[in-house]
Amino acid sequence: MIAVDQAEGLRRWARSRGVTPVQRQRAERTLVVVGLSGAGGGDVDEVSRLLRHWAQEGRHWVGDPGDWRIVPMDVASPYIPVLANQQPRWGLWVEHDRQGFRRAFRQIQALAARGGPKRLLALHPPTLPRRGLLGNLQQAAADYFGTELLVLAR
Repeated sequence: MIAVDQAEGLRRWARSRGVTPVQRQRAERTLVVVGLSGAGGGDVDEVSRLLRHWAQEGRHWVGDPGDWRIVPMDVASPYIPVLANQQPRWGLWVEHDRQGFRRAFRQIQALAARGGPKRLLALHPPTLPRRGLLGNLQQAAADYFGTELLVLAR
């Protein structure tokens, strides 16, 4: 039995009629991130590294980490309510130091007070475990602000 490549037949037919393939555009996805503190994009690089880490772990939803446009956002911005309606993907950067919980809690509190998103992806160094800081923050976000904090740590 001879294997027939149907797609090749269609490509030949299209070429014979002068049709050329369309270049595939990158499917850019925007991730609005609150809680980043550094200037000069250092923290944005941390978020990019985390997305690469998750992709390498096999989290297929990440796709190509290079397709993500990371937009740092200050919770004091007057545009929070508008962006919350326009942008479906929001993240909260959580540091692993002792003050990380306190800073992250204040970020969630400020977002809730300004009509921010009700769902956030917890972004954090890969070594931060779910138990402890992240679990407590997830519970506090839900109990005090009605905010769902999606935690991917183990």
